[in-house]
Amino acid sequence: MSGAGRGVTPGGEPEARQDESAASAEPGHARSATADSAEAPGPAAASAEAGSKAETGSKTEASGPPEDGDGAADAPPDGKAASGGPKPASRRARRKRSFWREFPILVVVALLLAVVIKTYAIQAFFIPSGSMENTLEINDRVLVNKIVYDVRGIHRGDIVVFNGDGSWDPGTAPTDTNFVVKFGQGFASMFGFGRPGDILIKRVIGLPGDKVACCDAEGRVTVNGVPLTEQSYLYPGDAPSEIRFNIVVPSGRLWVMGDHRLISDDARDHLGDPGGGTIPENAVIGRAFVIIWPLSRWRILPIPSTFEQPKLNAAAAAAPPPAQDTAGLLSARLEPSSPALPLALGFAAAVPVTWLQRRARLRLAHRRAARRPADRPPADRPPSA
Repeated sequence: MSGAGRGVTPGGEPEARQDESAASAEPGHARSATADSAEAPGPAAASAEAGSKAETGSKTEASGPPEDGDGAADAPPDGKAASGGPKPASRRARRKRSFWREFPILVVVALLLAVVIKTYAIQAFFIPSGSMENTLEINDRVLVNKIVYDVRGIHRGDIVVFNGDGSWDPGTAPTDTNFVVKFGQGFASMFGFGRPGDILIKRVIGLPGDKVACCDAEGRVTVNGVPLTEQSYLYPGDAPSEIRFNIVVPSGRLWVMGDHRLISDDARDHLGDPGGGTIPENAVIGRAFVIIWPLSRWRILPIPSTFEQPKLNAAAAAAPPPAQDTAGLLSARLEPSSPALPLALGFAAAVPVTWLQRRARLRLAHRRAARRPADRPPADRPPSA
């Protein structure tokens, strides 16, 4: 009698009381009923024992180890923690500690992404002079696309940023470097170390093999005998050129000019230099494609329609004229902008990367913990007979 009582579930109590009243009403049968119960347990006792085991198993599962960040969904509505579960205050403390553990990872990832973006993809430059007015004005900030010429060639009319060392200016001509060297140079330049070179910005007028000349009967610059209509981007009041020239652009080089022709120090003023005033294609850093600052000046920098003429693709040959005087001209040298933009882009890219890796790590930990109770029986479960 007492052994059956320990395994009774709440739904089995009325039946047990009825058995007790029946036993008191018929004393003659009590001894035999007791003997029968001792030999074989009845259905009610078996169900009570099964219910007790199920309740013990559910309690064992409820007291299992809580998951990081997943316990809040299983919390009772009254705010009290379940048996063995973490308190709300401890969950908040754990999340706070988790954030400070993740923060250094976020900073490192953001810094690496910022260097990669600045070195290989996009860089901001500051315009310090007026040789590209009115297309680019003093104090404008432009974004330069460094990967565009990996997927397409340089086009006439592109505004390009290039290194003038070894062509227009004294110094060693730039050479192609490998991925690791470029990364190191980009990392150093972001924090003001190293010398980026004599960085200039101009508009491409002639490609390799083009015959570029000035001027025709109407005073216009011609490319392969086709006159350019340049009023849409020239500085108001400027003539296309006051210097006469006639050159065939050598292979692997470019003929570039400023938009403020009256004060621009460009290819026309370096006709006596190696390459006849042209610059090497491998000196090009990228294409300026948008003005980002000031906001009132924000706009895309498209290729003018005059460079879309089909006849420009014809080529001819001619000899270069003598060099010209270059005193008092502006070269439109650029200065790299502050690292704020690449760092901001790096943090913007690092946040989702860090969040995704954290979610993947928590999901993996949750799956491991979910498999653990099924692989190992609870310690308080009685051994099977």
